[in-house]
Amino acid sequence: MSGRSDFGRRTASVARAGGMFVRSGLWRPGPPLRVARQLGALRRWGTLLGGTVASAAARDPDRVALADDAGELTYAELDARTDRLAAALGRSGAAPRVAVLCRNHRGMVETLVACSKRGADLVMLNTGMSVEQLVSVVREQRAEIVIADPEFGAFLAAVPKTVRAVTAGEPGAELETMIATAPAAGVEPPEAPGRTIVLSSGTTGRPKGADRRSRPGLSPLTSILSRIPYAVHERMFIEAPLFHTWGYAMLQTAVSLRATIVLRRRFDPEATLRTIEAAGATALVAVPVMLQRIMDLPEPVRSGYDTSGMRIAAVSGSALPPTLATAFMDAFGDVLYNLYGSTEASWVTIATPADLRAHPDTAGTPPPGTEVAILDERGERVPPGTTGRIFAANELLFAGYTGGGTKEMRDGLMSLGDLGHLDGDGRLFVHGRDDDMIVSGGENVFPSAIEEVIALLPQVREVAVVGVPDEEFGQRAAAFVVPRDGAALDADAVRAHVRESLARFAVPRDVRFLAELPRNATGKILRRELAAAPADGRDEAAG
Repeated sequence: MSGRSDFGRRTASVARAGGMFVRSGLWRPGPPLRVARQLGALRRWGTLLGGTVASAAARDPDRVALADDAGELTYAELDARTDRLAAALGRSGAAPRVAVLCRNHRGMVETLVACSKRGADLVMLNTGMSVEQLVSVVREQRAEIVIADPEFGAFLAAVPKTVRAVTAGEPGAELETMIATAPAAGVEPPEAPGRTIVLSSGTTGRPKGADRRSRPGLSPLTSILSRIPYAVHERMFIEAPLFHTWGYAMLQTAVSLRATIVLRRRFDPEATLRTIEAAGATALVAVPVMLQRIMDLPEPVRSGYDTSGMRIAAVSGSALPPTLATAFMDAFGDVLYNLYGSTEASWVTIATPADLRAHPDTAGTPPPGTEVAILDERGERVPPGTTGRIFAANELLFAGYTGGGTKEMRDGLMSLGDLGHLDGDGRLFVHGRDDDMIVSGGENVFPSAIEEVIALLPQVREVAVVGVPDEEFGQRAAAFVVPRDGAALDADAVRAHVRESLARFAVPRDVRFLAELPRNATGKILRRELAAAPADGRDEAAG
């Protein structure tokens, strides 16, 4: 019985994948010789990043693969350059462990592809970390080569002498020399794939190295295409950092689709709109705070650029405020997709524009191959509408932390560390981190509920709510508000607005006005910094 059931599930999965690949154009017929070369490259290399670049070069050698500040590279050029870099990385014998600290540019992509072709372990360093943190990670992860942009010169100078430091991102950088001087002969596929170490966000503590074992197969691509209608030859503008799980995953998706990948080193909201128009970008990959910065532009500036070709704007990496989801779609059309997940589990739900129109606060539904459950403290599943701990399972779960340990598991499901609920239609709603919940006088207060109410005030651009110690109630809610330019708002008005919508114990006793919220490189709010801010009880007025 179970065998037939497993066969049925596998058959259904293959059928779903086939349908998605037809819609995306992946199974579109092409020149027989090129198709044969493409399939041969996939058989030889597999479906990991190095293999998908090789197969894309076999099928579409002259198509532009990368367009960045330095110009364009075709798939044939990218394949050849990464072959030479992979050879250069292997000159010392065994595949090295490579740590990379780069902005979004061709040198970053070439390093990722070359490490895949060489079977080298890859450590993705976060550009928002301090020199001390970066050096500590390099030591802990036993990196042998560090590849970094010259702007991180203080870090390059501080790496241990036993580690080879290589600059990237400029015409005369050492990475270019490695590529230029390496033999042009083809490289052989590695005996075993390398590991990819991605650092956790560290918003609630010290970043940890998550071991993302490379897994061959089409499951990740099938998962994405089930909800987001990417197509072959898409023009994908990836603004999300490539060192993060989200940006890296979309790079892999783009190469699998033989897309043209547009990159810029630094985010600027107006420059993003300008690039979408100039590059004819059909898809934007970003983090929510980038959309917020775009929406902060004056409407005449936004409407001054032709973004009508953008049919997809996909975001992940941090929470998407409901008001932002609605405002962005009102301005740019129903093109917004929101992915929820974690460094440890990749994406576990995806919200489509239809989901976000119906429920702007939803994280969406799980794609094929992913299971999401809400469990109580005993590990029992709770009914729809009941808040509990979010657990998930899919083929993309990490292999554990490099320093030891893993996430809590229950019956094959991994804890995501968040609280939330499922509705009757299977949509997930995330209330926040389980350790962010405020317990004030015995009452549970979800910061996200207060944030959503305060964000409805027209004078508010951004808001974050955290729990701070309180001698009488144990904890109390503290609201940190970023007002819009020129807006007049005071703490009493904020409290009165919350009091109209939520219970008395949810009204923030502390209201502080800031010029901006502290965030990491992927846009996540650094709540530990807000919680550690001096609570002197004084309120300030904005405007």
